[in-house]
Amino acid sequence: MDVIIVGSGQAGVPLAVRLAGAGRRVALVERARLGGTCVNYGCTPSKTMIASAHAAHVARTAAALGVHCGEVRVDLPAVVARKEKIVDEWREGVAARIAQAGPRLRLVRGTARFVGARELEVGGERLRGETVILNVGARPSVPKLPGLDRVPWLDNQRAMELRELPRRLLVVGGGYIGCELGQMFRRFGAEVTIVDRAPHLLAREDPEISESLEGVFRDEGIALELGVELAGVELRGGEIVLRAGDRELTGSHLLIATGRHPNTDDLDCEAGGVARDQRGYVIVDDYYRTSAMGVFAVGDVTGPPQFTHTSWDDHRLLFELLLGRGSRSRTDRLIPYAVFTDPEVGRIGMSESEARQAGVRYEVATLPFSAVARARETGRTAGVMKLLLDPETERVLGVALVGAEAAELVHIFVPLMQAGASARAIVDPEFVHPTFAEGVQSLVMRLPRYALD
Repeated sequence: MDVIIVGSGQAGVPLAVRLAGAGRRVALVERARLGGTCVNYGCTPSKTMIASAHAAHVARTAAALGVHCGEVRVDLPAVVARKEKIVDEWREGVAARIAQAGPRLRLVRGTARFVGARELEVGGERLRGETVILNVGARPSVPKLPGLDRVPWLDNQRAMELRELPRRLLVVGGGYIGCELGQMFRRFGAEVTIVDRAPHLLAREDPEISESLEGVFRDEGIALELGVELAGVELRGGEIVLRAGDRELTGSHLLIATGRHPNTDDLDCEAGGVARDQRGYVIVDDYYRTSAMGVFAVGDVTGPPQFTHTSWDDHRLLFELLLGRGSRSRTDRLIPYAVFTDPEVGRIGMSESEARQAGVRYEVATLPFSAVARARETGRTAGVMKLLLDPETERVLGVALVGAEAAELVHIFVPLMQAGASARAIVDPEFVHPTFAEGVQSLVMRLPRYALD
């Protein structure tokens, strides 16, 4: 075998198909559902269900725009059924793509483990390849919370399989997953409390970015218990009791959203000479090479940032490198990301906190989303926009957007920053009015050097 790829996620499948198309004999190993986390447990199901929650919220709040919808009822089994149908369609698409790749691509079902250098065993069969690519991904991590092993709890996958709405949902973790699913279940009608040891939601963001989202959550009736240490959890009288600081929080359901753990426990990396860090992530260099000759790793198993689009971009870079015609490395790129709450969060580059810690000189501009005409007209005024500029080169150092369509708006800056262009490229063009995008131009023009006289 020329290439063995372990895992059918967002890097594994396109790599397998394209390498087979380039004439390589490829074995693609998968022990679970085709498509990896994104299709089965992450992006596709969560954003599908969040769309239903958004529809419920719009209906409930439509009176503010003079539209009266009456009582809003969420049919959770129907929401889940729609989600599963869409997930099935995407998974079938992955299977079809693999099948259409031709005889050079072989799908092998089972759990892979190293038994030697570039040699793996899968279901009793031994496979050896000139090149091995690990795309085994990650799964929800389990915190060391006393009593957790004695109470029923949900991870993101099980939470999205519920067909009966939780009465009171306790969410441990104020990151992307906790915020997205917490708001989703609140809009479905559950009482929701989000608990985190950090003083703010989305702890890596600047305070005003997090606070903008926190204000919306509180307005929607989501209770926030931030900056508290968890002492333990227990089942008492049929209720889940979470000890947070000197308080007890009670709920009918518990969602644990405290990060991810790499799927390397049963891979027997040591037998393959593949080094891992203390958390179990595969260590790679700038060109995806592991400590073992001929073994590469891509996607979530290499550690943060763990985004679907990053895994997919990994495949593009590694494909070119394997064919000997690429020179770009993992570090030759900027990685944007988004949080699909409402309002959305879109980010790329440095935060102000990171710039300060790194001693980087910058100019900063902020603009409340309520200053954008389109936001006022549509009643979607929550949020804030923030930009950091290099005062010497006029290059954008970082952008954080909280507001309607922020996950789309951040892409205005992605090619600009990747190309190293001046922010003048946003100031000079003519933007359509009224749009959310012209708010981005207004943000840049908040900087004194671009302000109108």
